Amino acid sequence: MTRILTRLSALAPMALVATALLAAPAMAQAPAAPQANDAPPPMVDLYTDDDAQATLDARLIALKTVIRLTPDQEKLWAPVEAAIRQASKNAAARAAERAKAEAAQDFLDVLERLADAEVARANDLKSVIAAAKPLVASLSAEQQRRIPAFLGMTDHAGRPQPTFELWMFEAEQE
Repeated sequence: MTRILTRLSALAPMALVATALLAAPAMAQAPAAPQANDAPPPMVDLYTDDDAQATLDARLIALKTVIRLTPDQEKLWAPVEAAIRQASKNAAARAAERAKAEAAQDFLDVLERLADAEVARANDLKSVIAAAKPLVASLSAEQQRRIPAFLGMTDHAGRPQPTFELWMFEAEQE
């Protein structure tokens, strides 16, 4: 029995070395513990207000290009563009208000906020429609056919088109 204990005790230093060698790669790969005084990395706003404005500008130019306005129709474009810009600006303002608002107290607060947002989007959409009516009346069937998909309208199998899917309101979805 003593012979076995002697052999085992002779193996102990080797076992210790083997354990250290096997554990070394894992310890080398372990992330360093964060320092108490490390500040969090700065937040980076990947989509700025200027980016949103540039995107809106590009979409309006593209919409106008897709429609292929005649010189007479071109005269009716300015009110449509102004109404879309205003709707987009209003959507961004609502998103900013929502971000600053206190948390809803209960589900009724949530429902009321949803209703208010839908009413506001409906009013903006009615302004765009009113501005677009003279232009759309002057468009050919082919020109009119190009508009819905470009605005973000999709077929919902007979269900109403959600307003939040229209790109003029996308700033409100952030």
